[in-house]
Amino acid sequence: MKVLVDEMYDGMDVRLKEFGYDAFSVKKLIVEGKKLASDYSVIKYAEENGMVMVTEDIEIGKACKENNIPCVLLDTETLFKIILEELGNFKNR
Repeated sequence: MKVLVDEMYDGMDVRLKEFGYDAFSVKKLIVEGKKLASDYSVIKYAEENGMVMVTEDIEIGKACKENNIPCVLLDTETLFKIILEELGNFKNR
């Protein structure tokens, strides 16, 4: 599975590779010369390369959904669920 990690998660691509994912960072791709300055170009790149997008950018998440591009959106609601789950681990202490 190919994964495209948005700029704010640069470095997560390396960690995903450790788990067997074919992961790429938008930030590193830009350094390599790819033209990914706009949300549109990032989304288009993910689509053209059959990638799952990982982002916290709500606009990118919406655009992915509208265009049937797989996306992991780490918005505040998703993060809140993770926080609640983690806090639940401390209830019985």
